[in-house]
Order: sequence, then structure tokens, then C-alpha cells
Amino acid sequence: MTNLQAQWIVGFTDGEGHFGVAINKNEQMTMGCQVQPEFNVTQHYRDIKLLYALKDYFGCGVVRKNKGKNDESKVFCYRVRSRDHLNNIILPFFEKHQLKSTKQQINSRKVKKVLRLMDSGAHLTDEGLDQIRAIRSKLYL
Repeated sequence: MTNLQAQWIVGFTDGEGHFGVAINKNEQMTMGCQVQPEFNVTQHYRDIKLLYALKDYFGCGVVRKNKGKNDESKVFCYRVRSRDHLNNIILPFFEKHQLKSTKQQINSRKVKKVLRLMDSGAHLTDEGLDQIRAIRSKLYL
């Protein structure tokens, strides 16, 4: 199942993927919170092999059980949160192989903006964190 083709990944991501930014309270961090840009794709356990194929294709990320409201959930996700992997593997892939849905195109661009701000250290300032929050508020869910 590791013979994935780029256009298949684009279509699969358009339907099942998500680019997002979490901002979680964390008192150990400089600003009292942690900014976590991420890319993920979710699937029911019966198709978990597709998630592992994505992990193999990109050579990064993790496959894990998706946290849900109940422990009986059989939904899993392929997730990439490493800024390095997002900047150097995931986003360049989707720049070369354009997503088709407007939602995914816009969200991937917004995540890229957040990563640029983080790379400049902006997430360690009140102004930068406000910019990131403003970008995050405009993500399509």
C-alpha cells in the first residue's frame, strides 16, 4: 500500500484531511500557552492501512487513535505537528501538488503563515500570539 500517487494523496486530503492550529494552555511555556500547527487525516480503523501508507510516503508523522468523546471510538488519524516536517515536507508537497478544495487551500496557506510567524519567534510575544489567534480564527473547520 506504499505505492501512493501524489494526486491520490491530494484528493484524499481534500476529503479527509485537515490543516489546523491548536493553541493550548501550558504554564511551562513562555507565553503560558503552546501553539501547535498540524496536518492530519482521519479514518475509521478499518482503513488504518491508508494512514500508515501516508506516514510511509511522507516519512514523518504518527498514526494514533483519534481522541474522541468515548474510548470506544475506532477513528484514527495520521498527524504531523513537527514544524520542521510541516515546513519542509508537508507544505512543499501541497504547494507542488495543489489541493483542489478551497477550504484546504485556504487552511494550508494559513498554517504556513502561522509557521512563518513561529519561525520568526512571534509566538513568544503578545503581538505575535494575537496575530496567530487572528489567523486561527479564520480557519475553516
